[in-house]
Amino acid sequence: MFDLSFYKGKRVLVTGHTGFKGSWMCKVLKNAGAEVTGFSLEPPTTPSLFYMADIEKGMTSVIGDIRDLDALMDCFCTARPEIVIHLAAQPIVRDSYKEPRYTYETNVMGTVNVLECIRLTDTVKSFLNVTTDKVYKNNEWEWGYRENEPLDGFDPYSNSKSCSELVTHSYKDSFFADGHVAISTARAGNVIGGGDFANDRIIPDCIRAAFDKRDIIVRNPHSTRPYQHVLEPVFAYLYIAEAQYLDGKFAGYYNVGPDDCDCFKTGALVDLFCSVYGEGMKWENRYDGGPHEANFLKLDCSKLKSVFEWTPVWNLADAIENTVEWAKCMRDGGDVGVCMDGQIGKFIERSSWISK
Repeated sequence: MFDLSFYKGKRVLVTGHTGFKGSWMCKVLKNAGAEVTGFSLEPPTTPSLFYMADIEKGMTSVIGDIRDLDALMDCFCTARPEIVIHLAAQPIVRDSYKEPRYTYETNVMGTVNVLECIRLTDTVKSFLNVTTDKVYKNNEWEWGYRENEPLDGFDPYSNSKSCSELVTHSYKDSFFADGHVAISTARAGNVIGGGDFANDRIIPDCIRAAFDKRDIIVRNPHSTRPYQHVLEPVFAYLYIAEAQYLDGKFAGYYNVGPDDCDCFKTGALVDLFCSVYGEGMKWENRYDGGPHEANFLKLDCSKLKSVFEWTPVWNLADAIENTVEWAKCMRDGGDVGVCMDGQIGKFIERSSWISK
């Protein structure tokens, strides 16, 4: 069982804390009583979940660039973290084609800098590098990729995350082989949920279209992806970081994704969104060619299930319902932070592996 109370009083550093996934991570950690420090650029979108839900309240937020080793080291020396969760990244595939150098600098050298700070300080016991399902060499197989498959992402984003994995493996073998710092990487599929305002992601595009009362434009309705609510990987990451903190034998490489039934074609996902949102929403196919992206991609998560007796909590319909609930709360002027707290509570209550 995952005991969230483990984090009470623990010093946790989250990189990328101002982003979508980072904001949810900090919300969960603060609710658990952790001493949270975040290091990140300003929120990547306007509006942002970070400011909208007042995530900064009750934590230490440091605005800085993960490429700046000196600034990051200052943050480590002040926060003295016991646990580090590395989320900071340039996360958009299409943006990586526009700015490949920035993508590699952030995703590769950013990881090097985090590991350097861990190497040069003496407080960290558990480090989790969050990468992506796109790290694998994609052969367009119909079965899920396992943790021992070759890493070789195609586009600059995916490849930079493959490199981030390899950097982590090298540091683990070169500097932490004695186990004094437990190190894992986690490879998650596509996440959805309230507060994602990124460009070039299908659910934020759906919500923007709904708010503007226009049809949803779908550029590639036939691509298949593993979709999950953002709380699925957030709680899985915390579970891994806790387990390896307590026993280094749990350090390793883990896929985090939904069951096969929730690997949807994009068009089917948008159909589900329209059904849940209502109000006459519909979509149209405007395939634009665009740069290369994987057409079929899913993960085999049997390792995470067997090692931790973990299982997904919400199916895709649940994920969409909670995303729409959050979006309508925002649209209607509600308290989105309270909405987040409610969804976190529902998630914990539904789970079979989180201690109540």
